[in-house]
Amino acid sequence: MATETATTASWREAYRGMSSDNIKGLVLALSSSVFIGASFIVKKKGLKKAGASGIRAGVGGYSYLVEPLWWVGMITMIVGEIANFVAYAFAPAILVTPLGALSIIISAALAHIILRERLHTFGILGCVLCVVGSTTIVLHAPQEQEINSVIEVWNLATEPAFLLYAALVITAVFVLIFQFIPQYGQTHIMVYIGVCSLVGSLSVMSVKALGIALKLTLSGINQLIYPETWVFAIIVITCVLTQMNYLNKALDTFNTAVVSPIYYVMFTSLTILASVIMFKDWDRQNLTQIVTEMCGFVTILSGTFLLHKTKDMAEGAGLTSLSIRLSKQAEDGFGSEGIPLRRQDSLRTT
Repeated sequence: MATETATTASWREAYRGMSSDNIKGLVLALSSSVFIGASFIVKKKGLKKAGASGIRAGVGGYSYLVEPLWWVGMITMIVGEIANFVAYAFAPAILVTPLGALSIIISAALAHIILRERLHTFGILGCVLCVVGSTTIVLHAPQEQEINSVIEVWNLATEPAFLLYAALVITAVFVLIFQFIPQYGQTHIMVYIGVCSLVGSLSVMSVKALGIALKLTLSGINQLIYPETWVFAIIVITCVLTQMNYLNKALDTFNTAVVSPIYYVMFTSLTILASVIMFKDWDRQNLTQIVTEMCGFVTILSGTFLLHKTKDMAEGAGLTSLSIRLSKQAEDGFGSEGIPLRRQDSLRTT
């Protein structure tokens, strides 16, 4: 009887509900996903429009910087990132980051409707899996760690385990940029996305540190007097600019509905790993919660994988009908202008 009572008390403690800070972080993260998901599509439209009259971003051009539509998408993404930035100040990364799955759903749906990038019927199942996995993680996320100074965050960031992780990430990024991108950037999607994801895991840790510093400052505990705050700010700026550059290249070179889920999976996986190492999120949870979170994350991965694979199936079907249309157009004397081929396919045939 005593054992049963103790077990019941343990479960009640484990599932006592979300704190007010976690709820704030949840709402901000969901809002962020809506803006970011839409921004992928607007930016892609701007990149395609800019590439039609200048050098494409995928081959090193920057003509998109004078394209108003791209800036609309960029502003939309900035709004989403600001909401995401604030969310990290209230909730742990293991809660905020996986909710980016919503941006995949929005991006895939809008790409199907606006960009005519076909989405297979099973893509709907992938979207459902993403929602189920996200809900599971939200319900079992750890409570936010109480931090009273940016110095505490700095001490966490300079522990040997996280310094080793950061060193490995930076080394991998330099190898990808200088060794692999010149050879495989135009044909292998993982190269560009690998850089974005690796750098992104460090940027999230710095964003969280900077967000905590600003939250404490606004509450009356000035953190701007500490040089560590400004170091985190410099890291954030550097990482975000790097991510933006290589994400633009990935979007311009590969299909949006493929870029979004792969980027999400890699970015989220590495961010959760970085957060577990730096903020020790799992130290505040029992085994049941950790396993449930991992099950939720695997469910999200399954959904994004399904979106990716069914996208290829949809394109395969589209290319079959495309060949028929091209033959008919050739017989009738019409050109092939307006055919929705993937960017990388057109690159390989030119």
